[in-house]
Amino acid sequence: MVSNHKLKTVLEANTTIMKDLMGPMRPPFLILTPACVLLGLSTAIWSGAEINFLHVVLVLIGAMAAHISVNTFNEYFDFRSSLDTRTQRTPFSGGSGTLPARPGLDRQTLATAVITLVITGLIGVYFLVVRGWLLLPLGLLGMIVVFIYTPWVTRSPILCLIAPGLGFGLLMVMGTHFALTGQYSWTAFVASLVPFFLVNNLLLLNQFPDVGPDRSVGRKHFPIVIGNRASSLIYGAFLLSSFLSIVVGVAMGYLPMTALIGLGALLLAVPAFLGAYRYAENMEKLAPAMGLNVIINIVMPVLVAIGLFIA
Repeated sequence: MVSNHKLKTVLEANTTIMKDLMGPMRPPFLILTPACVLLGLSTAIWSGAEINFLHVVLVLIGAMAAHISVNTFNEYFDFRSSLDTRTQRTPFSGGSGTLPARPGLDRQTLATAVITLVITGLIGVYFLVVRGWLLLPLGLLGMIVVFIYTPWVTRSPILCLIAPGLGFGLLMVMGTHFALTGQYSWTAFVASLVPFFLVNNLLLLNQFPDVGPDRSVGRKHFPIVIGNRASSLIYGAFLLSSFLSIVVGVAMGYLPMTALIGLGALLLAVPAFLGAYRYAENMEKLAPAMGLNVIINIVMPVLVAIGLFIA
């Protein structure tokens, strides 16, 4: 019979292993992926397509694997560049802190990044066979962005600004729609603009506390180039653009009237922008705006998806 002490030891060891494995994946942020996939599913259903449940599951697995891959690549490259040791971590930025605390996990983290990218690629190959080669440009671009984001994209202000939204907006939402329907649509494109602008903003605002450390390792994003206060105006413009995407989409007939439910996120967006602008240089007071920013990224795509589901 196993003693209580031995059982406790085994449980603690298993808990440590799970923390070591899951930490670099940044689990709290992975909820963004189901929200974006849900939006792509909603455009597919609204278009009248017959949905294969297995395909929905495969799309979600592939998207989650891609998100885990970009997170773990980011953790690995930031650790190797010593950025993690220079950054003041916040609940929304600065990485998970796993590798600085456990440096020996760097190879495991890199392996996780590669394996999850391969999983995404294999699922992509399946959909190429099932749906056709028109998915290839989208899939290839997505995998390239995952791999090059930290070592190369972060060196260009423009690419660093739009790459996150490209991955989670245009590529993930439209990729989901194509994988489930076998075709592209203007509805999926317009809907994808919502997470495009929002996820760009997610990374933009999270860069505010990291200007000094990021500059020291050669990164070059807008808060470094033009400062936090000016970057907060870009943040506001992108927030506005996410709402205008819905309004214009409804006005042009690409989205149903019920998609206007997404405008309810204005209740969060207004205080988020005001906080980002007022406290652009005060990281302690900026934290509530960063928190609202995360919530907006989840809530708004889900609200638009609900609008499409009930139309």
